[in-house]
Amino acid sequence: MKRLFWLTVGAGAGVYVSHRVKRRVVRFTRTWSPEGVAARAVSTGQGAGERLRHFASDVRTEMRAREEELREAVRMDQAPPDAELARPRRVLKARYTIIDHIDHDKDGH
Repeated sequence: MKRLFWLTVGAGAGVYVSHRVKRRVVRFTRTWSPEGVAARAVSTGQGAGERLRHFASDVRTEMRAREEELREAVRMDQAPPDAELARPRRVLKARYTIIDHIDHDKDGH
C-alpha cells in the first residue's frame, strides 16, 4: 500500500512537472518565433513613434524660445535701452567658440 501511494505521488508529480515545462516551452517558442518577435517590434515601434513626435515638438518649442532670446539680445546690442527706462532683464547664457590664431612665418610654413 505504501509503495502504491508513493508510486501515485511520483506519477502525479511527473505529470504536473511535464505539463508546466511544456507550457513554458510553448510560451518561449511562441515569444521567440518570427511572428512573436515581429509583434513585439510593431508594438515597440508604435510607442517609439509617439515618443519621437513628442520629442520633436519639444525641440521646436525650445528652438523658438531660444531664437527669441537671441533676437532680443541682438536688438539690445544695436540700440541699448536708456539706463533710466531700462526694465530688469534676463541675462542670456552665451555660447562661445574659441579659435586660436596660428601665426605662420613669412614662407607660409
